[in-house]
Amino acid sequence: MRTMTISAALLGVGLLVMCPPAMAHHSFAMFDKTKVSELKNVTVTQFQWANPHVYVTVQNGGTTYTLECGSPSNMRQSGWKFDSLKGGDKIDVAYYPLRDGKPGGALKVATLAGGKKLEAW
Repeated sequence: MRTMTISAALLGVGLLVMCPPAMAHHSFAMFDKTKVSELKNVTVTQFQWANPHVYVTVQNGGTTYTLECGSPSNMRQSGWKFDSLKGGDKIDVAYYPLRDGKPGGALKVATLAGGKKLEAW
């Protein structure tokens, strides 16, 4: 019984040691959080509700922007659902642009056709 308790404790410690690297999967240094860019009346082409981050892909003219969001659990706390967006939806977006100038960034807020605003960070 005592050996089983020690084994369980060691297993628990081992799992805790491994969790921080899994949680810190990447930095947000690639986004310029000193600037906010906006796109009006863009078309949603994809809404990917998945861990570790949700992604929204929008089309503006001939340019495709991939916008990273928070985790599904954080997004849910902000009022998002797995079906908040679908392909073809027209939305406005405010986002932190990529530092390298490529189209995309970190979504800050999406404004739906009816005016409802959904915060992403």
